[in-house]
Amino acid sequence: MFPVARAALSLTARGVQRTAVRQAHRKHEPNFHDQYGNLVLLGGAAVFAAVWGYVFTGIGMEWGLSPVGRVTPKEWRE
Repeated sequence: MFPVARAALSLTARGVQRTAVRQAHRKHEPNFHDQYGNLVLLGGAAVFAAVWGYVFTGIGMEWGLSPVGRVTPKEWRE
């Protein structure tokens, strides 16, 4: 069983070495993500912040969410 396992490991190692050599000699051309990835990410973050900022200010939400001191009871009607 040992020779079979050793042969399998040898084949696996040889395949990994072949892949590493093939990737090392390949010219890496910048793709869309390399060129515009950070720009798209920053643009999305800006749109996200702008939309949620508009939503929070549009509904009149205040950052101090506690109603203590701002809510007074109404007069009782009979």
